[in-house]
Amino acid sequence: MYSTKEIASLVNVHPNTVRIYEEWKYISLVPRTDNGYRVFSELHLFQLQIARTAFHCEIIQGHSRAKARAVVEASGKKDFKLAFKLAHDYLAHLEQEYQRALEAIQLVEQWLSGNESLSNQTYTRSEVTQLLNLSSEILRNWERNGLLTVPRLPNGYRMYTERELNRMKIIRSLRAAHYSMSAILRLFNTAERSKELNIKVILDTPGEYEDIVTVTDRLIHSLEEAIQKAKEVIQLLESKNNYNFPLLVDK
Repeated sequence: MYSTKEIASLVNVHPNTVRIYEEWKYISLVPRTDNGYRVFSELHLFQLQIARTAFHCEIIQGHSRAKARAVVEASGKKDFKLAFKLAHDYLAHLEQEYQRALEAIQLVEQWLSGNESLSNQTYTRSEVTQLLNLSSEILRNWERNGLLTVPRLPNGYRMYTERELNRMKIIRSLRAAHYSMSAILRLFNTAERSKELNIKVILDTPGEYEDIVTVTDRLIHSLEEAIQKAKEVIQLLESKNNYNFPLLVDK
């Protein structure tokens, strides 16, 4: 049995964080002594380990944060079978985001060098939203903010080419890295004015210059860390024999 201070120390958080996690139901209801002190068990310690591992990274793009939270909430309800399934879903999602980020880096490098490989393939808006897993409203928002100009057919319908598709993949990656639309627009405008290979633009704050490839590399690093932590969550859920309570994970 553990006090609030003891269990907080074991998972390296402030005692108030433990209380908040109980309030948010990330851990099971904690019994109290007659004088009102909380008494934590091995179950609560395990649930806290799940939460701290899942929330170790601050990746929030592509609903990643919500997926991590779903794992923790299932654990807090002692539904470890569901938590195990959701953890695998979360890992698959992160790995998909990782592949997208790698693709964005390649597209950025080709774009900066002027060596984009473009086909004659064209796409409708509906096809683009499915290919990129983006909503029509997001695409319209990018157009309204000047990030994207889409050619139109004589009948007024938009016709997306490979060039627009590649540009949208770059925008998606930078937005996932939390760069504002105005910063991304400055990047595109600078790139269009200069043909130099190592184009640097102000993305964060005035006076702080950063190579666009470095920006996407930072996202890659964060995703790699999140993937590792997702795997650790799965390993924790698989380690039921290390605990004296049933985790209900069937192999």
